[in-house]
Amino acid sequence: MRDALRAEWTKMRTLPGTGWLLLAIAGVTVGISAAAAGTTACPQACTADPVKTSLTGIAFGQAAVAVFAVLVLAGENGMLGLTFAAMPRRGTVLGAKAALTAGLVAAAGVVGVAISLLLSRFLLPDGLPAVGAATVARAAVGSVLYLVLIALLSIGVAAAVRDSAAAVGTVLGLLYVLPIVAATLSDPAWQRHLYQIAPMSAGLAIQATRDLGELPIRPWAGLGVLGVWSLGALLFGAALMKRRDL
Repeated sequence: MRDALRAEWTKMRTLPGTGWLLLAIAGVTVGISAAAAGTTACPQACTADPVKTSLTGIAFGQAAVAVFAVLVLAGENGMLGLTFAAMPRRGTVLGAKAALTAGLVAAAGVVGVAISLLLSRFLLPDGLPAVGAATVARAAVGSVLYLVLIALLSIGVAAAVRDSAAAVGTVLGLLYVLPIVAATLSDPAWQRHLYQIAPMSAGLAIQATRDLGELPIRPWAGLGVLGVWSLGALLFGAALMKRRDL
């Protein structure tokens, strides 16, 4: 694994797009979060969740995460055959790519989340209220973990689909289309169930700090649902990768 990690790190740090995509993850997260906080007009009795509002950019920064993670694998195109010729253990290669991608996305996520929460203290009408340090920490750490799980989900999909455009489209469809479908359902029970199993709506429950009893799913349980999606995608992608010629 050490050799695989070293080889993959060499490829990642020498690709010109790596730094820009990581910057995009943090930049989009901060930009959208700041815009959401700055345009919030709430009186003292506002029922909106200020912490969740401060982290709105995560729902958009995840698109950059998906693109970055997919390109880590599918972006090699014909070079993937050379990678497997040098390192025949394909599961090890996939594991190395996943580990390094998760680490880089986590670093970008920490920067984006930290700056977003800092700016919200000045941009929200009442600042970031004292909802409890542990609660804010849970939302912040959970948001970073959310981005990491999205990266792992994307790597798994890319391993299964191989084509970068198709993989990105599949991931973004899973993330954004399922909540839209849920919103169109007339049956509240089915709507709630779909929110509970959709990777984006379930995973982003980790950001909630108010009215937790009214959520379709509890914060950590929701992140666990996304974790199941990510693990399933990785296992499925690894199985297909081992079966194929390339």
